[in-house]
Amino acid sequence: MLEKLQIVKQRFDEVSDLIIQPDIISDQKRYVELNREYKDLRILMDKREEYLECTNNLAEAEEIIADGSDAEMVEMAKMQYEEAKEGLARLEEEIKVLLIPKDPEDSKNAVVELRAGTGGDEASIFAGDLFRMYTKYCEGRGWKVDTVDFSEGTNGGFKEIQFEVTGDDVYGTLKFEAGVHRVQRVPQTETQGRVHTSAATVMVFPEAEEFDVEINPKDVRIDFFCSSGPGGQSVNTTYSAVRLTHIPTGLVAQCQDQKSQHKNKEKAFKVLRSRLYDLELAKKMEEDAALRGTMVTSGDRSAKIRTYNYSQGRVTDHRIGLTLYDLSNIVNGDIQKIIDELQLAENTEKLKANSDQI
Repeated sequence: MLEKLQIVKQRFDEVSDLIIQPDIISDQKRYVELNREYKDLRILMDKREEYLECTNNLAEAEEIIADGSDAEMVEMAKMQYEEAKEGLARLEEEIKVLLIPKDPEDSKNAVVELRAGTGGDEASIFAGDLFRMYTKYCEGRGWKVDTVDFSEGTNGGFKEIQFEVTGDDVYGTLKFEAGVHRVQRVPQTETQGRVHTSAATVMVFPEAEEFDVEINPKDVRIDFFCSSGPGGQSVNTTYSAVRLTHIPTGLVAQCQDQKSQHKNKEKAFKVLRSRLYDLELAKKMEEDAALRGTMVTSGDRSAKIRTYNYSQGRVTDHRIGLTLYDLSNIVNGDIQKIIDELQLAENTEKLKANSDQI
């Protein structure tokens, strides 16, 4: 383990030197990449310090026990020995996980899109419930949520809604939410008390930086139109909403959330870049069978990943067979325990795949 950590230290020292070089600072893409690497390596360096301290404590305790001349010191040394041994075992497991090659996309912000699926009005209401759940979760993490575009349902909720999430390691956390979410409950519109099953699709894209994707302006058709959402008289009478169509791929991105046409255009381009970037990532994932085949983030948006059963107060994540009878808290944003289990499952898979290198 110390040999592995020494290699990491050498790279950390190298990156520390690189990020202060003028030619690196002037290259925005390279500078951002190295800063992300520095942040990840810094965590490993802190663990290395803890590991070295535990190793020294263990060696010191063994020396006192071997000497045996002072009974009181020996008793204290035995306690120190056990603590250090437990600490080393714990740190080794933590370091193994940290040594797993990290997906460079994980540290990015995210664009999330919710779409009502089967179930008519109830599906739109459910999409609205999911939006509220994610908003509360993100607020609890200290992340910023910014709506990009939405289409309201006829009886509440949303036919679809897009929003940006800004913060630390957003995509690496929210990517586990991508897929089809099902709800089983008596709809508000149901008069005979029958349980219906409805669905909504969650899509999560890593937010692309300008240098991640180059868009030729000639490839984009820009349309301006009146916003249809709430926001006062000016929203519905000025052509502030923006729709972008990427002609080569047919991808569309639009924004009507801001009163400023310029701001809407800026946000729409951000979403378009993220969609195009996601398209490239999907191709890479198909080429990399090992990554594509991971159990919890397969990238298959048609896969049913989770069921929310209201009559039983149950939430089941089908990818890892996790069932929690805590629906009311979960739909109010307490989804961290589910994400923790999904991350653990993915890390376990990665550890198996990387066992030869770790």
